[in-house]
Amino acid sequence: MIRRHATAADFTRWEQSAAVMTDAELIYAAADCRKVEALWRGVDGMVEGFYSDQAATYGTELYRRRQNHR
Repeated sequence: MIRRHATAADFTRWEQSAAVMTDAELIYAAADCRKVEALWRGVDGMVEGFYSDQAATYGTELYRRRQNHR
């Protein structure tokens, strides 16, 4: 568990990782982050937000890919 807010460096690192992940890896990673986010909902908003941001970054990459394949 990471107990801090996501930084610009975190977003950059996640975006770089997402760019080389397969679609299946992105789906798995985003779902895993969402599970952790849900576990911390109402317990620690900082942790919840961190994993929500990470999941959203992976989801955004998957969305971009799907838009480009239309």
